[in-house]
Amino acid sequence: MSNNILQLPLRQFKGVGPKVFSKLESMGLKTVEDLLFHFPLRYQDKTRLTSIGELQEGIDAVVRGTIRASGIAKGRRPTLIAKVDDGTGLLTLRFFHFRRAQALQLKVGDTITLFGQPRLVGGGPEFAHPEYIVGDREAQLEEALTPVYPVTEGMGQSTMRNLTRQALIYLTQNPPEDLLTDLPGNSPSIADSIKFLHRPPPKANIAAIVAGEHPAQLRLALEELVAHQISLLSRRARTQQKKAISVASQGKLAAAIGDGLPFKLTAAQTRVCSEILADLRKSTPMLRLLQGDVGSGKTLVAAMTAAHMVEAGHQVALMAPTELLSEQHFSGFQKWFEPMGVKVLWLTGQVKGKARKTALESIEAGEVDIVIGTHALFQDTVVFKSLGLVLVDEQHRFGVNQRLSLTQRGLNEVTPHQLTMTATPIPRTLSMVAYADLDCSTIDELPPGRKPITTVLIDNERRQSVIERVGNACQQGRQAYWVCALIEESEALDANAAEVTAAQLTDALPNLRIGLLHGRVSSQEKAEIMAAFAHGNLDILVATTVIEVGVDVPNASLMIIENAERFGLAQLHQLRGRVGRGAVESHCLLMYQSPLSQTARERLSVMRESQDGFVLAEKDLEIRGPGEVLGTRQTGVSSFRVAQLPEHDHLLEDAQSIASNLVSTDTARAEKIEQRWTRSLEAFAHV
Repeated sequence: MSNNILQLPLRQFKGVGPKVFSKLESMGLKTVEDLLFHFPLRYQDKTRLTSIGELQEGIDAVVRGTIRASGIAKGRRPTLIAKVDDGTGLLTLRFFHFRRAQALQLKVGDTITLFGQPRLVGGGPEFAHPEYIVGDREAQLEEALTPVYPVTEGMGQSTMRNLTRQALIYLTQNPPEDLLTDLPGNSPSIADSIKFLHRPPPKANIAAIVAGEHPAQLRLALEELVAHQISLLSRRARTQQKKAISVASQGKLAAAIGDGLPFKLTAAQTRVCSEILADLRKSTPMLRLLQGDVGSGKTLVAAMTAAHMVEAGHQVALMAPTELLSEQHFSGFQKWFEPMGVKVLWLTGQVKGKARKTALESIEAGEVDIVIGTHALFQDTVVFKSLGLVLVDEQHRFGVNQRLSLTQRGLNEVTPHQLTMTATPIPRTLSMVAYADLDCSTIDELPPGRKPITTVLIDNERRQSVIERVGNACQQGRQAYWVCALIEESEALDANAAEVTAAQLTDALPNLRIGLLHGRVSSQEKAEIMAAFAHGNLDILVATTVIEVGVDVPNASLMIIENAERFGLAQLHQLRGRVGRGAVESHCLLMYQSPLSQTARERLSVMRESQDGFVLAEKDLEIRGPGEVLGTRQTGVSSFRVAQLPEHDHLLEDAQSIASNLVSTDTARAEKIEQRWTRSLEAFAHV
């Protein structure tokens, strides 16, 4: 194969001037091969005619008939309307934006061939702004399914189709090398698979393509997953070549913290602490993910880990995604460490001027043992004297490269150990894809005494009775969270805002003390409000999702979530986990706005049925897909071109096995596969 041909720049293609090339570059498309691996999102079927009587709502179709009526309907906005008949039914065409010439073109009696997606209006089918050709009784149908590509603004589908048509000519002349061996005998070649996905023939099984089950897709998806696994294994191998501080502490500080606790560590916490300590004793950097359901005690494990590093004479950085959460960690770590003479510092974007200068100087001088903060810790102005350990909380809020940037803060070629934590359990399939460069520890046991939380679904129409129920509970000494979706009223979203809700509750329950917390409240105010709630000086805390993680108030036993249908499963589970931390039986009320969509109904039902974060995570993956579950910042997963999760879960174990084998026995082939699939994706940037 003349591989160089596929590396030719796209600027040599017909129709690619500087402007088009610039847009292609912005999409990561520079060479013929890049374009060949830029696959359609979906397909339109313009290969056959559908009679008007057979049209189905939402399914693309080509229709040919006679124009029976055409005219402009007057109104607040003039609309061009035409009626088309093919002997099996009548179809309405509607154009909200049109030119005068267009209105003159649609002449009664002429034949028209249309392509569009019908919707049923008043019992009859209607096309809004369809593609059409007038007057040609024998208008040619397409010979293959029409691909619809992911494009950037200003890049049309016709341009992409023209460019891929040219690229496919190069493909035929110079097929890429089949880099995967030992495939089943009936597997298509990579060249045939690429050609099929760009131009599926008319009789292709569209249902199989939509489901991701066509052999061409499976062939390419497997290779893409292999490439992804190779990139993660390469990253891990590069990490293993780096030096880290080998901790030889006797564990006196960790033991002292444990002795000061009013409870014993669970067996799961003890096991995980041992796994982490074994990593810290190695001279290669730890890269470990700590999973644990809401309230399982991950922060305490992180503190124990920090204790070993501090005892060994090195610094620790703990990074949290929000100021409120970083503040909660600071408060906890201060309580545990400062009685032991360990200096803990809080550093966020809010710390400015002289206070910031002093803080930075003390970090650089090594006068601070543990620094806790937000993404402000990424800044180059933060210099550590001897950073030995990085703790990252709620890792899904940070991208891989962001997560790894802190580990480059070690001195003298020393890479800090890293422990990343999540209270959002990662489904096994996702962890195989997104975190294969990490070892994984799971706290699969809740502390003793945690009572199950009763979860109830309530229609918003019963809001008044909910207010009364909450009022009665608070009169008896209970405390409640009341969570809202938005800060202020929005016409676009029919959601009760935190500010409006707080005012309503104050009017309805004048004898109760009600606090309000949202993203616009200053850092100092947030701390004061949370402290007041934690100390029992507030009965109800009305809040947005800023209280999703990190707040621990054992006396709070009621959680009311308004417009619960607007939240994802993981978020609902996090919010519910704010209660049930004390000895009292706790309740979570999910209030929803009728009517519910099928997805929302499914999500809320799962919440009512299960309190297992891992069960919910699997269901969330099934309902929303990996990009949403991990967050768009989580690199790699949402960038797949062919592979789909969970549709291609069954390929993952093979992909891991093939990747591992290639990396150990045929590095040249492994590098070619990685290059082919990851070259133009920033998501797979090397560490």
